[in-house]
Amino acid sequence: MRLSMDEIINAVCLSESARRGIQPGAIEVQLSWEEEYGFTAEVWIADRSHYLVEANLKEAIEQYVFKEYGRRIYRSQITLDADEEFWADIAE
Repeated sequence: MRLSMDEIINAVCLSESARRGIQPGAIEVQLSWEEEYGFTAEVWIADRSHYLVEANLKEAIEQYVFKEYGRRIYRSQITLDADEEFWADIAE
């Protein structure tokens, strides 16, 4: 199974909205990859930003796959990757 960049962003928006009790549409997300930090996401909520690390991204993806696809997966099954776009491969 492969999740697109849009699905990863949706996963982060849904996860953050559940944590903060706000609408997913009020959240903006930008994914990035850096040699020093690996995969991260900058999240903007009400003109304030914070960063999520790879473990947070995998947690959001784990929850998203369960809610949207009804599949229980574990973080160890998720591999994040990028070239021009980001994606997440999920091992069976």
